Amino acid sequence: MLTRLKLPLTFDAEALRAEVLALPDAAWVPHYNTRDYDGDWDGVALRAPNGRDGWLFPDFSGERPCADTPTLAASPACRAVLAAFGAPLELARLLRLKAGSSIREHSDDDLCFEQGLARLHVPVITDPDVVFRHNGEVLTMAPGECWYINANLPHSVDNRAHIDRVHLVIDVIVDPWLTALFEAAAAPA
Repeated sequence: MLTRLKLPLTFDAEALRAEVLALPDAAWVPHYNTRDYDGDWDGVALRAPNGRDGWLFPDFSGERPCADTPTLAASPACRAVLAAFGAPLELARLLRLKAGSSIREHSDDDLCFEQGLARLHVPVITDPDVVFRHNGEVLTMAPGECWYINANLPHSVDNRAHIDRVHLVIDVIVDPWLTALFEAAAAPA
């Protein structure tokens, strides 16, 4: 089972940062999973069921397919990230963990490569004092990088920094394109 993998994709971290910092406060909605965090954790939907702004969670019924939101239409740097993927996309969100906040250790169901849906992280704003733990190990991710994490495994985040941490989090359907990308990333250098 694949636990985590740095993918051979990099994105314009400065353009993403500028775009995120320009978002109005009203665009950010509290994360729905309130039992899993302390402090402030919120997000902006970029792809959501029926393309609905403010909808951060999947439609478990399958009746409302994911589509681009109006916020994504007005966000060229985020659109450029999503356009880099040749595989079908499900949810895409900017997730912000405010300074001094933490996400408790938890696991997400059915979010791993082997089960057909890969969770990818593109850090936008981060700091060395943001501690992301995945499966018991600290994972350091730099702005503009792209990382796969097996979200079925335990993970947590402590933002001990004086700035808010923002990641672009994308759920991608595993297909031949994504499989080839993962194989290229896992190949010995």
